[in-house]
Amino acid sequence: MSHHDLILFFLQVCTMLGVALVCGQLMRKLHQPAVLGELLGGVLLGPTIFGMLAPVAYSNLFHGSEVATTGRDAVIRLGLLFFMFVAGLEVDMAHVIQRGLSVVATSILGIVVPFALGFGLVLAAPALFGTQAQGRAMLFAVFMGMAMSISAIPVIARILMDLDLMKTELGTVVMAAATIDDLIGWSLFAVILSRFAPGGLHAGGPLVTVGVVVGLFAVILTLGRWVGPRALHWLQSHLNWPSGFIGVTTMLVLLAASLTEALGIHAVFGAFLVGVALAETSEAWTQAHDVVYQFAISLFAPLYFVSVGLKADFIANFNLPLVLVVLLIACLGKIVGAGLGARLGGMPPRRALAVGFGMNARGAMEMILASVALEYGLIDQRVFVALVVMALVTSMLSGPMMQRLLGAKPSPALAPA
Repeated sequence: MSHHDLILFFLQVCTMLGVALVCGQLMRKLHQPAVLGELLGGVLLGPTIFGMLAPVAYSNLFHGSEVATTGRDAVIRLGLLFFMFVAGLEVDMAHVIQRGLSVVATSILGIVVPFALGFGLVLAAPALFGTQAQGRAMLFAVFMGMAMSISAIPVIARILMDLDLMKTELGTVVMAAATIDDLIGWSLFAVILSRFAPGGLHAGGPLVTVGVVVGLFAVILTLGRWVGPRALHWLQSHLNWPSGFIGVTTMLVLLAASLTEALGIHAVFGAFLVGVALAETSEAWTQAHDVVYQFAISLFAPLYFVSVGLKADFIANFNLPLVLVVLLIACLGKIVGAGLGARLGGMPPRRALAVGFGMNARGAMEMILASVALEYGLIDQRVFVALVVMALVTSMLSGPMMQRLLGAKPSPALAPA
């Protein structure tokens, strides 16, 4: 990295953190989750606003050096892994088991209903989605059904943390159900991509791909939960603490992320599952967790959520009818499906509806999926923009609607000093 590249890298990160801090503080003043301000800050800083008003300055800052941009993206990706690891540490598996009915019902209906709506929409009106849908309607219908079904675990986790709901029954149900839905959705996406990129782990066919993915998750959540805490307790007596915890868990997070990424499932799931496997409640464990938690929340999370808005220009290739249809189907399917599942699982109506809105956040997970699909030629620019707009709107709706339904307030632990 040259002298010029290094300066640009520092300026990019500094600008993104500054925008995240200002917009996040503003949202907190309005009693809204900070993540909402960080997402809006990304839109302001991205090509839609800053890039339109000051194209030269925008281009010089964010596209002036490919090396600096690559370094920034690497930091953001690494930070996202740590944030998801922290989110996994917050999941109480005992609570998940106790609320098994709510989790299962929410997860099943939260993926079946939006999948059916997205799948049916493509078959009913393929012309709306362009030549890709008309050329291979069935495969495109499966993709859209899956795109309507996934959530955004990073955004959901941040919203729940902001509203101090992560360790509650509702937060546990939302995180567990969203995790199951996304694992199914991304596994299905890996199978779809195997049609376009044969070779590697996909070469054995769809059943082999699904089997390997399910096996990895089962190992992490069963054997990992048994071995992990015991191994770290042993290491605690032989390493400095909490620095030893940070070093060892970083290695585990990167290893799990590498495995899940190699399987065609996004790396964040590996980091999240490692957090779930290593969740512990002892005082020494809590102190070690707090070190990683504060660093992830204060630095990595704001960078990541601002970066979401940098990835799309909402003016180019914007098709209003397509955007509205995709947004309507996405919201209707996920809110009704997940909300009905939570209600059948025994939750009161308002809390069940809050679960539906919580599951409705799509965020950068949808953007990642749309970007990969665009790269492989599965969708065109119009569908890509529609999916990105849907991802942002649903993410921005989730926090305020949950807050309104539950009367929740931002967590004092996350509030600005």
